[in-house]
Amino acid sequence: WKVTSEGYTIMRPLIFDYQNDPNVFSIKDQFLFGPALLVNPVVTAGATSRSVYFPAGTWFNFWNGKTLTGGKTETVDAPLDQMPIYVKAGSIVPMGPFIQYATQSSDPLEIRIYRGANGTFTLYEDEGDSYNYEKGKYSEIRFQWNDAARQLTIGARKGSFQGMLTHRTFRIVLVDANHGGGAEIGKPDQTVFYDGSKIVVSIKGK
Repeated sequence: WKVTSEGYTIMRPLIFDYQNDPNVFSIKDQFLFGPALLVNPVVTAGATSRSVYFPAGTWFNFWNGKTLTGGKTETVDAPLDQMPIYVKAGSIVPMGPFIQYATQSSDPLEIRIYRGANGTFTLYEDEGDSYNYEKGKYSEIRFQWNDAARQLTIGARKGSFQGMLTHRTFRIVLVDANHGGGAEIGKPDQTVFYDGSKIVVSIKGK
């Protein structure tokens, strides 16, 4: 949706987002996927680790929730079944249930919050099997995270489309070491029942 509405790029080199960091200028084997994910493919046969440059900031290991401080190069584990993926602090990442086809229900939805900075995310949804979004048939829900207050604001839904879920269940997870990592859906810190109206949630977490 960001590509369609804003001319955004799904995949891009690090220099797009870190133009003032000369360390990223020659990096060709790492890329950003969306605004949150730093993806680091393993391109050497038989390798079980690789060198990764982390731009300034705090980065969460997607698989286990552990953090490291950027602005330096680190050697990270890269087992055969886990590509090194890191998430920038301040990111809000939705994780849906595993589905088999586009129109299958994606409820409940896990909302992962990577603490350490304020963050925003807009959840876009449409019919999934037509071009009616080009006619304005879609919805947007804006999430805003206030890190200092540990407060998540879920904005009022904008727009609608045929078959839209009018009520949603959001399972909020504050990612930490060994909590909220990996591809599997885990135990939430708080569950929010959303009817399309604005709601402000204070989350204690760990």
